[in-house]
Amino acid sequence: MLSSRFWKHIACVLLILFIKQLARRALDHGHSKVKPGVTTDEIDRAVHNFIIENGGYPSPLNYHGFPKSICTYFSADSTCILSNDNPFRSVNEVICHGIPDDRPLEEGDIVNLDISVYYKGMHADLNETYCVGKVDPDSLYLV
Repeated sequence: MLSSRFWKHIACVLLILFIKQLARRALDHGHSKVKPGVTTDEIDRAVHNFIIENGGYPSPLNYHGFPKSICTYFSADSTCILSNDNPFRSVNEVICHGIPDDRPLEEGDIVNLDISVYYKGMHADLNETYCVGKVDPDSLYLV
């Protein structure tokens, strides 16, 4: 006879597998929106709605005042530097944890989507970097 402790472990493993899958699907949903003319704000809204519709909560939202549901950063060239005036700016200046904004993605940009999902007491976090259309060879080294 299997103990109740065994079944609790099985339930925990299944929950972990589910939340990882939910986060992956949210990231894939965000990726489907990456194209020239789309803003990272639009991607943020789409991913936010996807996570909520699937019973989760976007972990970054309101964490230490962070105003969005995902973190983004992107660059039109291979030089990414932190901004001194706004450490959360996400246009061509942030290495990680940038705030989505209203600048449209352009052909040749690279963009990173960082997704974190909270579901039933657990968090899943993953990110991926994508090319927006054709990207120059030097920028591909960042991907």
